[in-house]
Amino acid sequence: MISADAIRGYVDLMILSLLRERPSYAYELAQQISATTGAEYTIKQTTLYSAVKRLESAGLVTSFAGASESGKPRTYYRITATGSAHLAEKVAEWRDTKSVVDRFVQGIEQ
Repeated sequence: MISADAIRGYVDLMILSLLRERPSYAYELAQQISATTGAEYTIKQTTLYSAVKRLESAGLVTSFAGASESGKPRTYYRITATGSAHLAEKVAEWRDTKSVVDRFVQGIEQ
């Protein structure tokens, strides 16, 4: 299991990556995160809601009302053009970060 502390700085990147594919609502995002990580990381609902609200306040996502298949009202989130540009920057930053950290752990993994 991956700790919340270890992944905290990358929650926005994960959410924006998922929204790049299609609009989604919070519970579905949580399920997609769990499925994508093979259940190695499960996001708490409070963390997820805080993140989407922060992304919305920053203009990186927008929200809109929709309904589920059962007709239950839901709030959906969609990435904005600004959010897509931000995601590209964050992905580049992640690759640089990973490259640097990998230099330190390569000799340890044997």
